[in-house]
Amino acid sequence: MAKLTWKPGTMVYPIPAVLVTCGDCEENYNIITIAWTGTVCSDPAMTYISVRPERHSYEIIERTKEFVINLTTEALVKATDYCGVKSGRDVNKFLEMNLTPSPASKVKAPLIQESPVNIECQVEKILKLGSHDMFLAKVLAVNVDDTYMDHKNKFHLDASNPICYSHGQYYGLKKSLGGFGFSVAKKKKGSRK
Repeated sequence: MAKLTWKPGTMVYPIPAVLVTCGDCEENYNIITIAWTGTVCSDPAMTYISVRPERHSYEIIERTKEFVINLTTEALVKATDYCGVKSGRDVNKFLEMNLTPSPASKVKAPLIQESPVNIECQVEKILKLGSHDMFLAKVLAVNVDDTYMDHKNKFHLDASNPICYSHGQYYGLKKSLGGFGFSVAKKKKGSRK
């Protein structure tokens, strides 16, 4: 198999497609779709989003120093796309997509009630990188929809049908290929009858 060499680019795919909410009062609430996001540290819990400075949400997040990352699902795929192509300068995305803003526990930015996971974040630093600026943030709280909790208090995000993004397309995630550590786990011996 031959390898082709391309110019430098962003080829880490698939990636999450999340709905980021911002604003400190109902009049300036906004939603932006973000694909450049992820975990940067587990203790303390930290994350990031990268946003183009010309985006409407950029000024809101820069001013308030907070945002909420709302995970997306197959049921939210239309809203995920819409909130990435429409500007909050022109439309109220909550109204247009029939999404419910809910109060967060630690920040003024709203949660999206229809999202299975909402991650409340406080900006620690803004790194100016080029086409995008990175908002490095501390995670203040994580809210999960109790619909996806089982009787043993285990959370099942897979049951919400999460989505990802790859090269201009949204994809659902269909099946687990193995749990963490499966490649080295010892096989359990069958019980005798």
